[in-house]
Amino acid sequence: MSARSEEFADAALRIVARHGLHELSFRTVAREAGWSLGAVQKAFASKEELLHAALERAQSIVAGTFSAEPAKPTLQRWLVELVLATLPIDEERRAAVIVGVAFSDRAPFDEKIAATIRSADEAIRSQLVRLFAWRRAEGELCAQLDDDTLARTILAFSSGLAGQLLYDPRPFNAVEAMVTEVIASTVGRLCEE
Repeated sequence: MSARSEEFADAALRIVARHGLHELSFRTVAREAGWSLGAVQKAFASKEELLHAALERAQSIVAGTFSAEPAKPTLQRWLVELVLATLPIDEERRAAVIVGVAFSDRAPFDEKIAATIRSADEAIRSQLVRLFAWRRAEGELCAQLDDDTLARTILAFSSGLAGQLLYDPRPFNAVEAMVTEVIASTVGRLCEE
């Protein structure tokens, strides 16, 4: 994606975060980015192309969520931090969750969006499954669920909680305590001797 297309995709994400997908148009993106309508139309052949570019941009931003040192200091704490990073607990993350929900809601009606989201989910699950297998081999993970089911469970919890916090915000300390408890009960507190 060119620098200008990326700028337009970022503008589109800001619009979606503030007003929803229904407000996204070439005209609103041009206004938001400070460019002419023609510049946006030159960068994208259709609104769908702009929409897909915005989704790809959003996913490239989210891809930075994984830390460089997985399972540090412990698997459980790392997973808690991972889930917290996906929750709308500040304005930037709130905007990211709104964008994610907007695209997820559109996915059943747009196969390209569905495929993009599915691919990103598969990549995250694959990383988690490898991480779980490693921590299981090291004796840190003793969860009863198989690794793929465990990854899906954590991602579903994170996604569901993120959506709930959009309309029912909670204090950070309460959210962190809940996430810590759910992760601990899901992955197992400690391996039994």
